[in-house]
Amino acid sequence: MCGIVGIMANHEVASTIYECLTILQHRGQDAAGIATCHGRKLELVKNNGLVSDVFKTANTQKLKGNAGIGHVRYPTAGSSDYEEAQPFYVNSPFGIAFAHNGNLHNTEQLTRELFAEDRRHINTRSDSEVLLNIFAHELANASGLQITPEAIFHAVKRVHQRCQGAYAGVLIIPGYGIVAFRDPNGIRPLVYGVRHSAEGDEYMVASESVALDLHHFELVSDVAPGEAIIITNERQVHRQVCSDKTQLSPCVFEFVYFARPDSMIDDVSVYKARLRMGEKLAERIKQRWANEDIEVVIPIPESSRTAAIPLAHALNLKFREGFIKNRYIGRTFIMPGQEQRIQSVRRKLNAVELEFRGKNVLLIDDSIVRGTTSQQIIQMARDAGAKKVFFASAAPPVRYPNIYGIDMPVADELVAHERTEAEICRVLGADGLIYQTLEDLEAACWEGNPNIDRFDSSCFSNDYVTDVDADYFARIGLHRSDLAKQNNGTA
Repeated sequence: MCGIVGIMANHEVASTIYECLTILQHRGQDAAGIATCHGRKLELVKNNGLVSDVFKTANTQKLKGNAGIGHVRYPTAGSSDYEEAQPFYVNSPFGIAFAHNGNLHNTEQLTRELFAEDRRHINTRSDSEVLLNIFAHELANASGLQITPEAIFHAVKRVHQRCQGAYAGVLIIPGYGIVAFRDPNGIRPLVYGVRHSAEGDEYMVASESVALDLHHFELVSDVAPGEAIIITNERQVHRQVCSDKTQLSPCVFEFVYFARPDSMIDDVSVYKARLRMGEKLAERIKQRWANEDIEVVIPIPESSRTAAIPLAHALNLKFREGFIKNRYIGRTFIMPGQEQRIQSVRRKLNAVELEFRGKNVLLIDDSIVRGTTSQQIIQMARDAGAKKVFFASAAPPVRYPNIYGIDMPVADELVAHERTEAEICRVLGADGLIYQTLEDLEAACWEGNPNIDRFDSSCFSNDYVTDVDADYFARIGLHRSDLAKQNNGTA
C-alpha cells in the first residue's frame, strides 16, 4: 500500500506535493519522493524515511516547476533499500518519472519479457520499476518523435493487457504533462480533481480525496477502472478507458483500515462505511452476547473509533477512551517486520487504568491480522485491572494472503488461518471474540455506492479478482514473509 499524488498547477508545486504527502503519510512510512518538471528539466528527490525527514530545505530547493508527482512507500514487494524509493525514472522515451500504488503478481514473467524481448534492464526487485518499463516500451512503440494522447492511451492499453494485479499510477513526462491510470478492476484507489482560478484551471490526482481537500481542489470523479487521464502542460485534459473489460472492484480493506475516514473512495464515504460497520457488528453482539455483563466499549485507536461509537450507542453501553495513543509512533500494521510491530505496540498505546479496573470491557478493533497487536492489547487491559476482556473485530477473519498491495503475503502468519473462532480467541487470550461477517462488511460499503460491481475481499474469502498462478503464493512466501525480510535485512 502506498500513497501517490500528481499536480498540474499555475505555480511551483513542490510545497503543495509535500503537504499532500504528509496527508497521505498513513499509506506508507518507509520512503518518500517528489519529482517535478521545469520546462524539459526533471528534478527528483527521494529517500527512506517519513516525508518530514526526507525533504529538507537544502535538497528541495531544486524541485522547480508547475508540474510534479509524489509518493510515500509502504513495502510489500522488493525491499526497503533506498534504490526502491519512488518515483522511478527512465530516460527513454522522452524521460518518464513514475509513482505507483499496488502490486503485480506476474512480475517475474514481465521481467523476463522486458529483458529478452523489449531489451530493457530492471535494476531492482520492485514491480513498480517493471510497470514503468512496460509503459515506456509500449509508448516508444506507439509514438514517433512527438507524443500524442493516442500514443499514451495505446501504451496504457498495452499495460492493461500485459500486467496482472492491482495498480494505480501517476507519471510525468518532461515537456508534455502528467498521466494517471488505474487497473481494469479498480482495486487500488485514485481520484481526480480540479481547482478553478483566474490564471486557469489546475488539476490533481491522488490516492485519496483528502489530499484534494487540503488545497481546495474539487473532487471531479474517481479514475474509472481501466481509465487513463492525460493533463498536458497546456492544461488540455484527455480521458479514455483503455481496457475492453473492466469492473469496479475496490479493495474492501481500504474502507476497513487503510484510508482516512474523511476520504471518499469510489463515491463511498469511508467514515459512513465505518459507522455502518459498527451498527452491523452491534447486531451480532446482541445475538451472541446478550447475557454477558459488558459494562463499557473501548476502541483501539485510531481507525476502529468510528465503528465503535455507533456500536456502543446501539448496545446502550458507555463509550470510553481506554487507550491513549502516542501519535509519534507509526502504524504498527504497516511496519516491515514482526519484531518492529511487537516493540511498537507498548510504545504506541498506554492504558487508562480507571476505565478498566474491575470492569468487563468490550474492545473494538478494525481487524485482526497477525494477532500480535491484539494479544498485547488484551493483556494490557488485564494488567490495567479488567475483570473480563471481550474482543470484537469490525472485519471478518483474515485467513488468506493479500496480493494486491497489502502486506499479508503468507497465510501461516495470519492468526485466523486454519483456526476456528474459538481457537483464535484462546490464542489472543480474550474471554470472548466476535467477528463481522463478510456479508455485513460488504453491505456496509455497498450502501454508499450500489454501482460497485464487487469488492476485492480476497484476504477474507480466498476469492481473487484476477487470475493468479497457484505457484505465486509459494514464491511470495519465500520473498515477503517476515522471516524472509529478516534474512535480507529489510525488517
